[in-house]
Formats: sequence, structure tokens, C-alpha cells
Amino acid sequence: MTNYLEFEKPLAEIEGKAEELRAMARANEEMDVEKEAAALDKKAADLLKSLYADLTPWRKCQVARHPDRPHCKDYIDALFTEYTPLAGDRNFADDHAVMGGIARLDGKPVMVIGHEKGNDTKSRIERNFGMARPEGYRKAIRLMELADKFGLPIVTLVDTPGAYPGKGAEERGQSEAIARSTEKCLQVRVPLVSVIIGEGGSGGAVAFATANRVAMLEHSIYSVISPEGCASILWKDAEKMREAAEALRLTAQNLRELGVCDRIIEEPLGGAHRDKDTAIKSVGKAISGMLADLSKKTGDDLRSDRRQKYLGLGSKGLAA
Repeated sequence: MTNYLEFEKPLAEIEGKAEELRAMARANEEMDVEKEAAALDKKAADLLKSLYADLTPWRKCQVARHPDRPHCKDYIDALFTEYTPLAGDRNFADDHAVMGGIARLDGKPVMVIGHEKGNDTKSRIERNFGMARPEGYRKAIRLMELADKFGLPIVTLVDTPGAYPGKGAEERGQSEAIARSTEKCLQVRVPLVSVIIGEGGSGGAVAFATANRVAMLEHSIYSVISPEGCASILWKDAEKMREAAEALRLTAQNLRELGVCDRIIEEPLGGAHRDKDTAIKSVGKAISGMLADLSKKTGDDLRSDRRQKYLGLGSKGLAA
């Protein structure tokens, strides 16, 4: 069953009518509805193209959060071989919102780390909807240190509304853990590439995405705060999220202009959730390309380039 977004309701009606016609034909073999159904299919395809031709920032937020969008586990299962998960921060617990381990990409060993939201009610609760606790970031630090020790390139897949703001997380040092993870990203002497595959929320995303190369899927978002949170603070009204999304400049296209994003990965028409295999292959190709670009750099160069990249953020906007 297709999950339609709010702005896709007209599309849902057309595709629903086409499916109804075909269901009637299956029940009555004498009926010939293929011509009418094909006409509806064409109308739906044209509408889909029109809807996605120029998405507003708020609509991109909705697409980035689509429940059927491929998540971290989907990418790991499809792109990496010999994946061996590594669990726990060796201090408090294992955070299921963060998954990671040693794997092979194109036959070469890498360390892959990412946020996992889950894909049904049970797994979403287990994964805490992709909102990591301090032990999740400390697990990531442990894996990055391991990768640095053995010379493994690091691939991070970012998809989180933000770090978990609960009382226990704060008591265990949430902000310190995020800061340490960001610091570790800057310190490692191996190639580090990151892909925003859905939501890149606040410091919870920065802790994984302080990389040599940052790519974003076409309809992903990356921001210091959610549009709803921004609207609640600035206007005391979460319903002004559309205006907040415009002001935050959180789309991949905005961030490419600002220099935060190095590469935009094209999505299938209608978003990654409409053709998961194609979207996943595009991400794999982008990751391989970014790692190839960095493969000849020394550890000192990688660390220096990463530092200069983030010290220089904002200079494009100031120059403009």
C-alpha cells in the first residue's frame, strides 16, 4: 500500500481509480478496462512530474520524512558485503538508534556508521525513531577510532530528527558526547564521507557528518533545527513551519550553494521511496566516487582539508 503525502492527495485519487478499475477487471474477466486504466496512469505520471518539478522546502521536509523512504539498514544490506555489526560504547549500553560495523564496499574494507529509524512500529520504538542517546555517539567514536587505527575509510549515513533530548540522555552527557563525536570526525586520518539520506537534524547529524565530503539526496534536508521547532521558538506557533522551512535554507540545493553540501544525489521521480533500488544504487555510486577522490590523499592532508572545509563554512554566504 502506497503512503501518500498531504500534497499528493490528487495523485492518490487518480492512482486509486486506476487500481479500482484493474481490481474490477480481475473480478470479472469479461471487462476490458486497460485503455481507461492506461489513460489514468498517464495522467498520474504527468501529475507526479508536475508535483515534484519544484517542491517547496516544506514539501521536501515531508518527502525526507516519508515512512517508506529507504533507511540506513536498507543501504547497508544492499551496498555492503561481509557487514559485521559492532555494538556498545564499552561504557553504558548499546544504542539501537545507531548502527555500525566493518564491511566491504566494492570489495574494499570500510567502517560504516549510521542512524536507523526503523520501518514499522516495533522497530521504530526499538530504534527510538533514529534519535541517538549519548551511548550511540560514544559507540560511533569507538568505531571511528577503530577505523583510524586500521586505516579503514569511514562512511556515515545520516537520518535523524536530532539527538534524543530525554532526561536520561542529558544526565549521561548528551552534549558532551555529540561534541566528542564531532571532534573525532575532525581528528581521524582516514577518508570520511557522509550522505544525508533523509533528515539531518541539528548536532545529532553534525556529529556524523563532519566529513571530507558531504552528499545529500535530492529531497533530503539538513538543518540546525526542525521547521516546527524553529516556528515554535520564533513565532510561538508550530503551524508556521512552512515559513520556517523557507527561512532555514535546509534543502540540498540551498546547502550546495552555501558550500555545506558537496554533492547532490538525484532521486527517482516521486522520491527515493518510489524506487528504492535505484535510489540505493545512486547513493552507492556517489559513495564510491567520493572515496576514490580521497584515496590518494595522506592522513595529514585529509585531516587538514577537513579542518579547513569547516573553518571556511559561511564564507560563500558572506561573499554573496
